[in-house]
Amino acid sequence: MKADLNKFTELNKTKFENRGKELRLGIPVINSVVIGNSIAVGFGDGTIRIFKAGQSSEPIKAHNGIVLCISKDGDDIITGGDDGRFLRISLNGEISEIANFGSRWVDHVTANNGSLVCTSGNNVYLWMAGRKEPKILEHESTIGGVAFDSKGRRLAVSRYGGVTLWKKDYSNKWKSSNLLWKGSHNKVIFSPDDRYLVTSMQENQLHFWRLKDKTDSTMSGYGAKVKSFAFVHDTKFLVTSGSNDAVCWPFDGIGPEGRQPICLPFVGNKLVTFVEPFPNENAIFTGLSDGSVFLSEIEKSSNTIIIRSFTESEVTTISVTEDGSSILIGDMAGNILWTSIWDEENK
Repeated sequence: MKADLNKFTELNKTKFENRGKELRLGIPVINSVVIGNSIAVGFGDGTIRIFKAGQSSEPIKAHNGIVLCISKDGDDIITGGDDGRFLRISLNGEISEIANFGSRWVDHVTANNGSLVCTSGNNVYLWMAGRKEPKILEHESTIGGVAFDSKGRRLAVSRYGGVTLWKKDYSNKWKSSNLLWKGSHNKVIFSPDDRYLVTSMQENQLHFWRLKDKTDSTMSGYGAKVKSFAFVHDTKFLVTSGSNDAVCWPFDGIGPEGRQPICLPFVGNKLVTFVEPFPNENAIFTGLSDGSVFLSEIEKSSNTIIIRSFTESEVTTISVTEDGSSILIGDMAGNILWTSIWDEENK
């Protein structure tokens, strides 16, 4: 895949747009999650739409307000909203309420290995497998993000001053330790190999800890807050938004400390607002503030193609089905592209 970057501005519609389905809903796209070869999308009016090849995507009214967060639990979707509800939604659109916190927002949700988590204010609510009532994990400040490790035995909770790391022992008791760094920490993720923990911060930077020895460092130099970041499948790179380039930090060997990132430039000096790895490839999809989306190989920056042309609204989500066959792109103005990645003759 090779393209002339200087000719991108001359294009009206890409082949991906021409063969895909475009929706102009006028409702902000807030988030999305992949479940197999289906993609569930949350909107600013509280609705969910589920996209799957060959099926329609009718709105499902889930929340009386914004779908603040979305994740998956097995074959189901879990969501939280500013109406205080923590919901489970099946791919058939059936809704069940897990919990209701009234006027308190449900800010973050996640699940792993039979455990369910949502946050509201300073508290984490943890439902362990087979338990009807949640365990409440209290924190001293508002929670910025939550993430399980790959085995579901550690739960990272970001907040002001660092991360509280909860660990489940073999008697199913949770004990906490702290990873400290001044400032407000927001989204948090583990690396796929569970060696690293990374947070975005209120400042224009990221922070990471190497969990084996608790060595930590800051990744800075961004022109804006880092709203989106993710590990490429083999943990070799952490790719991030927040700059005019897609910034790819090396996480092989000893990690990024003292090393320079690979920066993938795009046309027109627009801000990168969303990044998403291509499953099982050393490549990323990058969404910009003008609505355009590119696919790039990380270590071959000349191998870049345009997926979606400009909409003049920042990209807020990109999701790729698990088999890598289809992609969904959404932006703040409610424009959605749902299209196949591969040409029919190349399948």
